[in-house]
Amino acid sequence: MKSTASLFRALLAVSMLAGCSSYRPTPAAFHEVLDQPYRLGAGDRVRVTVFEQDGLTNTYSVDQSGYLSFPLVGSVPARGHTAQQLEKEIADKLRQGYLRDPDVSVEIDRYRPIFVMGEVGAAGQYSYVPGLTVEKAIAIAGGFSPRANQES
Repeated sequence: MKSTASLFRALLAVSMLAGCSSYRPTPAAFHEVLDQPYRLGAGDRVRVTVFEQDGLTNTYSVDQSGYLSFPLVGSVPARGHTAQQLEKEIADKLRQGYLRDPDVSVEIDRYRPIFVMGEVGAAGQYSYVPGLTVEKAIAIAGGFSPRANQES
C-alpha cells in the first residue's frame, strides 16, 4: 500500500512538472509574409501583352531551364526575374530590329506549384497564392501530424 502511494505521488509530481514546460512561440519566419516581388521560375505561366501587336500577345510558360520562348526574339531568360523585369527584357529584345517602341505588359497567369513535405496531414503538391506563408501552407496540407517535431 505504501509503495502504491509513493508511486502515485511520483507520477503526480512528474505530471505536474511536465505541465510547467515553457511555451515556445513559432519562429517569425513561420507566419511572416515576405514583402518582396514574386520571382518567376520554371512552371510559371505569364500573360504577355504587346500593345497593338495581337500576334505577339499570348500566354507563355517558363520552361524547366528558366526561359520563355517568345516569337521573333527566341528564348528570353525569366528565372529569378520579376514580371516588371521580364517586361523590360522582352521590350529590349523587340527593339533590336523588330518594333520601334514596344509597349509590353507581363502579368502572372498561373503560379508554379509548391510542395509541402514532412509530418503533415497530406504531404504533396499545392497551388501557390500570393501572400502564402509557411503557416498557411501547413494548414492547407492538413496541419502537423501528431508525430511532427514543431520545435525546430
